[in-house]
Amino acid sequence: MSKLAFSKKDNYTRCMNSAIYSLAMREHSRLELFNKLKVKDFAEGVNLDELLDELAENNYLNEERFAECFVRSRVNRGQGRLKITNELQRKGICQSQIQQAIDKNEIDWYQVATEQIEKKYGETAPADYKEKTKRMRFLSSRGFDTYIIRDLVGA
Repeated sequence: MSKLAFSKKDNYTRCMNSAIYSLAMREHSRLELFNKLKVKDFAEGVNLDELLDELAENNYLNEERFAECFVRSRVNRGQGRLKITNELQRKGICQSQIQQAIDKNEIDWYQVATEQIEKKYGETAPADYKEKTKRMRFLSSRGFDTYIIRDLVGA
């Protein structure tokens, strides 16, 4: 069975529809959407940068909105600032937008870390050094700052 031949204009429309469908499901960064579209069969011969510019002009694609939603969702999962920042950087969000999204959400990182440690270990203090290091590794893997970890675990 052969593939149907589409014109470049049809391919552009198919790419646009695919992008809008993806954005309707959830917010995406420009880099995420670019990577998602470039692997599509119908993206061949389509100027994806131009398409993404058009989506941004029409406010379908908005990296500030994406970053804010991403930060909010990751905080709700109990992740720390360092991990969230790292993930956003890998998704192509610049440092200033990351900081703006974090500031806009007004997050009490100490409170988030406290909730995570209590959820995992209860309200009991660590019994020994081994338990302290275990809790420190847990919070560190969640992406919390060292000063928060030391304050909570008592190292």
